[in-house]
Amino acid sequence: MRISVDQGVCIGAGQCVLTAPQVFTQDDDGFSEVLAGREDGHGSPLVREAARACPVSAITVREDGTGGEEGEAAGGPVH
Repeated sequence: MRISVDQGVCIGAGQCVLTAPQVFTQDDDGFSEVLAGREDGHGSPLVREAARACPVSAITVREDGTGGEEGEAAGGPVH
């Protein structure tokens, strides 16, 4: 799994940090970002829930599996 936050979309609501603080943090300006070394989700079962909780769908979770699927943005189904 690969997680990313679109800094151009993020509004700093912080829902991801509240949901999965072991994966997300907020920068000095209050915008969310993935903690260094946690881009793979760090085994957290809450990563997908954090992506769904983002009010502007700034979080993308991509699966690293086979099958050609690139992944889905937070607003769509994430397998």
